[in-house]
Amino acid sequence: MQEFGGQPNRIEKNTKIKGDITSEADFRIDGKLEGNVKTSGKVVIGKDGLINGKVECVNADIEGNFKGELYVSQLLSLKSSANIEGTVDVAKLAVEPGATFNASCTMGKGKPSNIVSNSSNQNAQRAKNEPAKVS
Repeated sequence: MQEFGGQPNRIEKNTKIKGDITSEADFRIDGKLEGNVKTSGKVVIGKDGLINGKVECVNADIEGNFKGELYVSQLLSLKSSANIEGTVDVAKLAVEPGATFNASCTMGKGKPSNIVSNSSNQNAQRAKNEPAKVS
């Protein structure tokens, strides 16, 4: 993958995108995105920006609107104009007065692990395939 001189990716104000974005660089959204963003960098949603979907990132600064699932492994900073709805999983949270935060929030653990051990996965699969026994 080619380096872009440390410049963040940008979706400008009058741009609308439907789809998923994966990047190793920072991302700034001033337009509208309906889809998912996954980056090992920072996501910034500008004052006029909107994301409706799932975001996984290291840090996030939100001034605009977010609706969906937000996973931030380090710091989520909500500016006074931010409007958040959905579920949030974050290590650290900073909220300016005036921000709207209507979300179910889990703090301190970072991104949840979806790893299931083989034995419990096999037991779950076995239970799913066996008919229920009535006593």
